[in-house]
Amino acid sequence: MERPFTLDQDQQHYHSLSLLAQGLAHAWVDVLPLTLAEQPVPASLFGAAPSGPPRAVLTTGTWEDGATPQAAPPRYRLLLPPLPKVCRQQRLSQHQAMVAHAVAHVRHSPAAQPAAGLTSMGLAVVSAVEDARVELLLIAEFPGLRPWFEQALAAAPALDDLGFTAFMARLDRVLLLPGSEDRGHWPNKARQLFQQALQKHGLQDYAAFRALASILANDLGQARVRMPQDYAPPSPCRDDNSYLWRHAKSDAEQALALPQAQQRQRPATRQALPAPPPADLELGRFSYPEWNHVTERLRPDWCTVIEKLPAWPLPATADRRKPAAPRLAPWLLPRARQLDRRQKLRRQWEGEDIDLHAAIDVLVHQRLGLQPEPRLFLRPGKAPRPTSLLVLLDVSESVNDASSATPQGVSLLEIEKQAALLLAHSPLQGANRLAIHAFCSNTRAQVFYYRLLDFGQPCSDSTSALLDSLAARYSTRLGAALRHANSCLQEQPWGQRSVLVITDGQPSDIDVHEPRYLIEDARRAVLEARSTGTRMACLSVDAGADDYVRHIFGWRNFSIAQEPGQLPARLMQMAIRLAT
Repeated sequence: MERPFTLDQDQQHYHSLSLLAQGLAHAWVDVLPLTLAEQPVPASLFGAAPSGPPRAVLTTGTWEDGATPQAAPPRYRLLLPPLPKVCRQQRLSQHQAMVAHAVAHVRHSPAAQPAAGLTSMGLAVVSAVEDARVELLLIAEFPGLRPWFEQALAAAPALDDLGFTAFMARLDRVLLLPGSEDRGHWPNKARQLFQQALQKHGLQDYAAFRALASILANDLGQARVRMPQDYAPPSPCRDDNSYLWRHAKSDAEQALALPQAQQRQRPATRQALPAPPPADLELGRFSYPEWNHVTERLRPDWCTVIEKLPAWPLPATADRRKPAAPRLAPWLLPRARQLDRRQKLRRQWEGEDIDLHAAIDVLVHQRLGLQPEPRLFLRPGKAPRPTSLLVLLDVSESVNDASSATPQGVSLLEIEKQAALLLAHSPLQGANRLAIHAFCSNTRAQVFYYRLLDFGQPCSDSTSALLDSLAARYSTRLGAALRHANSCLQEQPWGQRSVLVITDGQPSDIDVHEPRYLIEDARRAVLEARSTGTRMACLSVDAGADDYVRHIFGWRNFSIAQEPGQLPARLMQMAIRLAT
């Protein structure tokens, strides 16, 4: 008698999951265990083998043997990790969540989208937003699936965890959990953009959610969040997203062939590796407060200013010069003069005191019967006014853009350098003192301040080389830089002290998300400097800067260059205004 066919326990488990997937997807889905030989190389998606347990893998549709694509429906294959270290009930729950998530992709995600033009971070963020979109679509059809997806989410990360995986875990929670709260700016922005796209376009519009995911990925890149090479989606019940993307075959082949080609072309003789780029020389660290305009209080010791000298250029890189900005002839700056009571003008028609020498001459002339000289008074004269001018250059990342600077492709950074050197070489009549400093910031903990030319230091070839080696990077935390510049000016002798800032945009930094915060802090720093006798002025290369620059520096203390090419001439005009 022939024995009936029976399934063992594992076969029954995967068979029941296949029936679940086919019932939800209304398509043929084979659910099989994922073996090590079948597991694809995750480097094709995120760059390296992922951390943690393996993820489920959903393959694109195939057709049965002998059938044509027009004649037969697509057939999918879902490979699930065995999860040998968990109990039977937990294994079933996780596998059910994996199946439901894969079905959401089968029903609502476009498969094999081209990945060209997307970075690894962009792929991860777009995939996470797509995961949330399709899960919500499936929940709308089958509301009972919501607990499966919610229980499968990763736990909320710690508040001080600012890693990429933590950001993605926060993103998953704020998009899928209706009552989830997060104090971070980026997750709340993601929730707001997601809700706006949902209300305007609906969940069926893949392109709308792809666009908002690109915005979120760009924000993480601007915030300089590093994506780990072994990144995997924080929720272990979501698949590896290989179903969503199609990578260029030539890229994969080139990546595989590159190590072999390098081994074949390796020379027999060992060559010395190029020297690493030199590091900036740190001179000191200083703490300064920062103004919170909401609470109207100063935060004591909130910002750290790090004084540095830019790294001296290596001989090998000295020849690779950027296109030079047009050089202009140095201007002859006027000599500022002021009333000085130490200087006495004698024999004046009027004045505030009697000239004793002229009075004696009048008495002598009267005795001799001569006509006396009527000019009998003393008045104070004028003397050259000592002026200390500190030019503060904004060397944030935005000044590296050469496309919007000049038609010749010269960046705003190079124009700033040429204008500063032009001012340094201009004759100052021996009465003024000039310094050229620069700044950029990487959060409140790192406000970099570069001393390129100090007061009393001659502008030599070494100064030009030091200025030429200055690189632009990071952000623009203006208030802390202004406070430090004012403290440098307080060390100078008596006379007029001025700071002239050259910038291309409003203050910003990656750890500040409220637009007015750093503007109000910079305005407070200007008011503090004014109380110590220092005049703050600004030259902005931003056609739309009138509003915030006037608010920070005041009505008569700013100038705007509509184009970067106008910067040298405007700089000279501002220097003359501050020196006279």
